Amino acid sequence: MAVHRGLSMRWVARPVLCLLGAALLAFAIPERTRAAADVVQIIEADGVAATYWPRWRGPSGQGIVRTGAYPDRWSGREGVAWKVAVPGRGNSSPIVWDDRILVTTAYDGGRRLSLLAFRRRDGVRLWETFAPQTGAEYAHPKNGQASATPVTDGQRVYASFGAQGLLATDLQGKLLWHAPVGRLDNYHGSAGSPVLYKDMVIIYQDAGSGSSFVAAFDAQTGKVRWRTARSETIGWGSPVVIRAGDRDELVVSSQGRVYAYDPSNGRQLWRASGLSFEVVPTPVVGHGLVFCSSGRAGPTLAIRPGGSGDVTATHVAWSTPRGSPFVPSGILVGDVLYLVNDMQSIVTAYEARTGALLFQGRLGVARREGFSASPVAVNGKVFLTNDDGETFVLEAGREFKLLRVNPLDEPTLASPALVDGRWYFRTASSLVAIGN
Repeated sequence: MAVHRGLSMRWVARPVLCLLGAALLAFAIPERTRAAADVVQIIEADGVAATYWPRWRGPSGQGIVRTGAYPDRWSGREGVAWKVAVPGRGNSSPIVWDDRILVTTAYDGGRRLSLLAFRRRDGVRLWETFAPQTGAEYAHPKNGQASATPVTDGQRVYASFGAQGLLATDLQGKLLWHAPVGRLDNYHGSAGSPVLYKDMVIIYQDAGSGSSFVAAFDAQTGKVRWRTARSETIGWGSPVVIRAGDRDELVVSSQGRVYAYDPSNGRQLWRASGLSFEVVPTPVVGHGLVFCSSGRAGPTLAIRPGGSGDVTATHVAWSTPRGSPFVPSGILVGDVLYLVNDMQSIVTAYEARTGALLFQGRLGVARREGFSASPVAVNGKVFLTNDDGETFVLEAGREFKLLRVNPLDEPTLASPALVDGRWYFRTASSLVAIGN
């Protein structure tokens, strides 16, 4: 899938109600289950980590920025503090810790993979650490071999390179450990980003019969703490860890089903069926629910966690029949869930608790697989960036209000990072800082 440039920025707001339909599935939930499940929240980065952008989708893990004076208007020239070239090719999103911006990249068709650090104040490249590897994993052109976003705890940086394994460096780029993961055979390559839980790094890879797994690695040594086999064969999603009532759950949205595991030992807690074949978006959490979308305009499920075994008939609070994003994750702002159908360039807003359709609006020109970056929200606005680097700025709320479109003038598939009033975009060839 080549990235096409030069699409018109015009938009048309219209209620494309026939796209998704209004059919929702509602199920009765036992009161005792509901009481436990209502206390549901994603486990966010806290302490000093909450002031940076330490992982995929930021400290909230959901693309939400709590406070800050961030600009909402820019272009490829307007508002740019600095811009530097990023070598190689990759779609991993930047993370930020202290004065470091970190991304991964690939050279020579994935035969060389590395973790790069740039100085946040001016974009100067500080160091580059290459991953130990043998050969190269095949990947779809739009995916590439450097799509997983790294994560940091402020002491070490952890990066997943699919079939080439998981590695950790210190903040000066010294390789601390490398953990092989075994053979992977995903027809579009690997992509899912790791997540930190206590003293463990957790990843999952659905990549071929007999090789799929979800596993936790010791953050200090890289040794496997637990590894659970999975039957799913295709997927590119990233897990989240939530608190549901009195327990923690590792939620994996995947081919056909959503699973929850005990993050301390990998034991399966519950599963819910109803997703489609290909799944990329990261789950969204709020209002006692976990929202999981599946690819190529498939369904979205709103699931009450806290169950046991197969909970399809008891814990799916509502679902949509189709129209979900293929690649971008959703975002929950207040009581509104926003999803981008990247097969049609349409944003859809739902009442999060009930699944009631609030609005739909066109974002630029309709285009198949035209959005890859996941949205962010800050200061009462939702920002959605398409593959041409156009960011559509919506007023958060229950009506479609497009405020403006900001062009970066470069293809952009990675999601931005926001720290201290600045946006950091990773484009096809550059790292761009926008803001004060």
